[in-house]
Amino acid sequence: MPVERVEFFVEDRSMEAALGGLLPRVLPTIDAQVHSFQGKPDLLKNLPARLRAMASWLPDTWRIVIVLDADRDDCIDLRSRLDRVASDAGLVLRGETSAWQVVNRLAIEELEAWYFGDWTAVCHAYPRVPATVPSQARYRDPDRIRGGTWEALERVLQAAGYFSGGLRKIEAAQEIGRHLDLARNTSASFGKLREVLVELASGAGQSMTGPGQP
Repeated sequence: MPVERVEFFVEDRSMEAALGGLLPRVLPTIDAQVHSFQGKPDLLKNLPARLRAMASWLPDTWRIVIVLDADRDDCIDLRSRLDRVASDAGLVLRGETSAWQVVNRLAIEELEAWYFGDWTAVCHAYPRVPATVPSQARYRDPDRIRGGTWEALERVLQAAGYFSGGLRKIEAAQEIGRHLDLARNTSASFGKLREVLVELASGAGQSMTGPGQP
């Protein structure tokens, strides 16, 4: 049965804005709804009740995708915690059957790692930033940038003359998100989300061979 709707649960409005720029381009035939929480603790607190409520009526053509920052949490432990919440709610995890209902994905360590993984998108949004940033050793692996990825992004953007008063995360997410490209992102954690998006598109009977798609 084709996938008709996907509910995305994310920790804050920055992730909501970034996905809002990406999803209409990669899932044009799916009703993709992004719901943000008031930060990661709020999501983790309220997710069990939200999933239990949805499990009682979720249609076969709907899917749930949960996306949050790993921050400095142990990724395996955090993913296991999220999987247990979904299983305890009575939902079927991706990987258990082809008719899965929910999948959990992490940005490592933060959403901004995905921007470093697609630096072309950042350059489109902010043309004065150097295109050579990903060639610098400290930024070569987007998921292993030390000292915080949003802080690193702020430094690079400020050096190019943007956000002198501090990074406005939601604004940056809106600007960069509309240029994000599935195919060229080098972040390994983004690659895990890409797998899900490609599968969802395929489940909706949709081709992923257009510009910016694998």
